[in-house]
Amino acid sequence: MAEEELGNSQRQSEEIEAMAAIYGEEWCVIDENAKIFCIRVTDFMDDPKWTLCLQVMLPSEYPDTAPPSYQLNAPWLKGQERADLSNSLEEIYVHNMGECILYQWVEKIRDALIQKSQITEPDPDVKKKTEEVEVESEEDPILEHPPENPVKTLDLKISEETPPENEELPPVAHGVPITDRRSTFQAHVAPVVCPEQVKLVLAKLYENKKIASATHNIYAYRIFCEDKQTFLQDCEDDGETAAGGRLLHLMEILNVKNVMVVVSRWYGGILLGPDRFKHINNCARNILVEKNFTNTPDESTKSLGKKKVKKDKKKNDH
Repeated sequence: MAEEELGNSQRQSEEIEAMAAIYGEEWCVIDENAKIFCIRVTDFMDDPKWTLCLQVMLPSEYPDTAPPSYQLNAPWLKGQERADLSNSLEEIYVHNMGECILYQWVEKIRDALIQKSQITEPDPDVKKKTEEVEVESEEDPILEHPPENPVKTLDLKISEETPPENEELPPVAHGVPITDRRSTFQAHVAPVVCPEQVKLVLAKLYENKKIASATHNIYAYRIFCEDKQTFLQDCEDDGETAAGGRLLHLMEILNVKNVMVVVSRWYGGILLGPDRFKHINNCARNILVEKNFTNTPDESTKSLGKKKVKKDKKKNDH
């Protein structure tokens, strides 16, 4: 039992760090010792009329054998609407028993807020977007409840190998550095569809003397194999214990695919404690959102017009 609680505690800590990185100021710590948190959820338009505060308490048995305790706080949420939303959250728990579900809960609530705002005050533009969302939900329900795909891992020893010549080097983008107490963190991201491209990206980054001299170059990648419907994924701590695993966990929660993220850290001589993991995840999240690898709250309205985007892509033959 003690081992189970220890495992739950570790998974809770990782989920809490990921949620804080994903939602930023929307995530609030009420009581760290009691594991009580509050997430402010909006309808993407940030209309205060359609805002809900989800308060959760994580019991020691979560996520293995018990769900989070929760409260839904919104002045407009009453009666059948409250019951329907509660039932939706409980269904998510039942279908994902033993897994961390806070991210799915928040996004389910956000979907409900979007529907509520569109039904209550539809203007011509919103009405058009609503119709597009309804068509999309029929064709691609995966967006609402991503399937759990089997995962394969691959051990890559990159720096000692010569990168392959027959693969094309993907474009590599660099994020805005974060500096704290003389330590600097910077994320780099690239689309990848095979392990060979992972090697190429790392080799390219290591050509930069500043990146090569970083104290740590933590990375993680996720590649979706269409034929087998599985993920090929792996991570590397590069001396920063557990950092690669936490980075990969963030990417799993964001449900990104065919992408790798490298976070370089230059140590400034002052120990940062747990804050270093927060900076690593924040760097990674920021660049994934900025480069459109994930539909997080910052990429809100894009999901509303997804059907239209699909048509444009066909016209442009991308």
